[in-house]
Amino acid sequence: MDIDNDKFNNTKDNNPHSQRKAGTTVKRRLAKAFRLPLLPFGRNPLFFCFMFVLGYAAFRLTLPDRKGFEPYPFAPEELFADLYVVCALLALIPRRVRRVVRGVLYAIIYPTVIVDLYCFVKFGSTLNPTMLLLAGETNSGEASEFLSSYLTADVLTSGVGVVLAIMLLHICCNVAAPYFRRTARTFISRHKRLTAGIRSDFRKTSPYTGLLVLILFILCICVSWHNKTATARLMSYKNIGGVEHELTRKDKATLYHPVYRLWFSIYANRLTARQLDRLIETTHHLSVDSCSFRSPDIVFIIGESYNRHHSQLYGYDKPTAPRQQERMDKGELTRFDDTVSPWNLTSFVFKHVFSLYTVGDSGEWCDYPLFPELFRRAGYSVTFVTNQFLPQAHEAVYDFSGGFFLNNPVLSEAQFDERNVALHDLDKGVLDDLDSLNAIREKDGTASPDGRLTIVHVKGQHSTYRERYPLSHKRWKARDYDRPRLKGRERWILSDYDNATLYNDSIVDEVIRRYEDRDAIVIYMPDHGEECYGDDIHVSGRLHSAVIDYRLAHEEFEIPFWIWCSQSYAAARPDIVSQIKTAARRPFMTDRVAHMLLYLGGISCPYYRSSLNVLSNDYDAGRPRILKNSADYDRLRDNHRRKTDGMSATNKDTISQ
Repeated sequence: MDIDNDKFNNTKDNNPHSQRKAGTTVKRRLAKAFRLPLLPFGRNPLFFCFMFVLGYAAFRLTLPDRKGFEPYPFAPEELFADLYVVCALLALIPRRVRRVVRGVLYAIIYPTVIVDLYCFVKFGSTLNPTMLLLAGETNSGEASEFLSSYLTADVLTSGVGVVLAIMLLHICCNVAAPYFRRTARTFISRHKRLTAGIRSDFRKTSPYTGLLVLILFILCICVSWHNKTATARLMSYKNIGGVEHELTRKDKATLYHPVYRLWFSIYANRLTARQLDRLIETTHHLSVDSCSFRSPDIVFIIGESYNRHHSQLYGYDKPTAPRQQERMDKGELTRFDDTVSPWNLTSFVFKHVFSLYTVGDSGEWCDYPLFPELFRRAGYSVTFVTNQFLPQAHEAVYDFSGGFFLNNPVLSEAQFDERNVALHDLDKGVLDDLDSLNAIREKDGTASPDGRLTIVHVKGQHSTYRERYPLSHKRWKARDYDRPRLKGRERWILSDYDNATLYNDSIVDEVIRRYEDRDAIVIYMPDHGEECYGDDIHVSGRLHSAVIDYRLAHEEFEIPFWIWCSQSYAAARPDIVSQIKTAARRPFMTDRVAHMLLYLGGISCPYYRSSLNVLSNDYDAGRPRILKNSADYDRLRDNHRRKTDGMSATNKDTISQ
């Protein structure tokens, strides 16, 4: 019996018909599996087609016409992958719900793309956090006035018109889709023989098409994966400073689609809102014990991107600061020899300078009061003139991050009595603004009779250097630099930097001239340094992502710092002049400058710490100077000196032998 069963089983297994049937079943299952990648398209054909065309059009139409600009090369691939994932998710939803969800997506995507294109056409910038912030502060009346001013015929003939045409065609296709479906069903029912062949051919080829779509999707995911991980990293920070620093990386995210730009703008505004809330809360609890108005007129000038080793004051071989040098030779100006910046990013520096927070303190910078608030509480009138931190539509994230706490209406009112309202291509405009505000203040009598604090923020040597000075102030050209290791273009950039430094000297001197006849003290510091081919290394700008070594600290963090006193001020306060000259030799980092300003103002309050005031005998000169919250400047310098001294000693021994 067992033998008969074995024979029967063997006969069944070897049956060619059974084998063919099993093979056919496997093929059908594989064919069905390979058709699945087509399902997202089959259930969302119009959505995929029009969203792809719309997304790619938005990408191409917002590319800046700028020499040297390189667009994101994988935008089409990433767009395909993104839309495929969305369509796959939509395919899992029941048909009726799917229609509603698609409608919601249309209501988000089309307006976002239109607004993004409109901003690009009118303001030269796509959606950004500042635009979103300005829109949130605009009331209905201002919005209608804005639209009547900017919604002109030329807008419709620009990229905005292209998007509107795509949307109109999409609407027409959606309206006509039911008619086409009915027509197709009628045609199929009347021509069954013809359509049967077509459907048969489609069933045969669809598995191969599905396999190709799957391969294409995988390839698109692979080539755009780096940008997806960078985008996820960008959206993971808990403060706007971290976001800004992320955007300095070479592998930073490219937000190629308007929806991503909107998402980022909302995210950035939420981060700043948290810090603003904390700053405003601190404002409500400020207190000043007393104020002696030790310095009736305090002027605080903040420069930009000033490499100390390109300053004539610090031994540079070209006269880039002749006016400052002349004042120092007369004894009016005191140069500080050992000053560094805590960061090489303007916005980070401003937060550390304006807040009474210093590196190493508990909490964050936004948990501490801002020094202009304390001056106003103490009775000083405070004027702020800036050539960078005013909200504007095409503002970059860096300016948004650095200026949001200065431009918030509540905090601005708490800090300043007067402000300028416009930016200028050249810093001469800052002088005009300063004169206008001083004239208004004198005429209206709004200036405090006891004390005035004036904060002047210039562009200085901010890149691009050739745009920072007028041609009339051009003194050096590439041929004036005997540095054969540098390329011709590099020598041109170097000359532009030095010319910008010379122009900055004239602007700063003009500010001083306005206070020569007053009982005034002027403090100057730039936000940070700047690489400009030091030691003939082929680098200009700043290396944000680099590990901080002494060479980088030397170029980007060592900055000029000086204090000038008018004759009347020096005559009336010889003790302060003596303190300044003693302090000039002390190690200093500019995150502590607010405490020095409070001392000069004679302001007594719970937030002032004499150990952070470089002019005080209590100054803690041994407090670590930490750069970018990561590197101890003094250790870097000491290690470099030991290494250099060791090499020098070795060379001497070699020569003697």
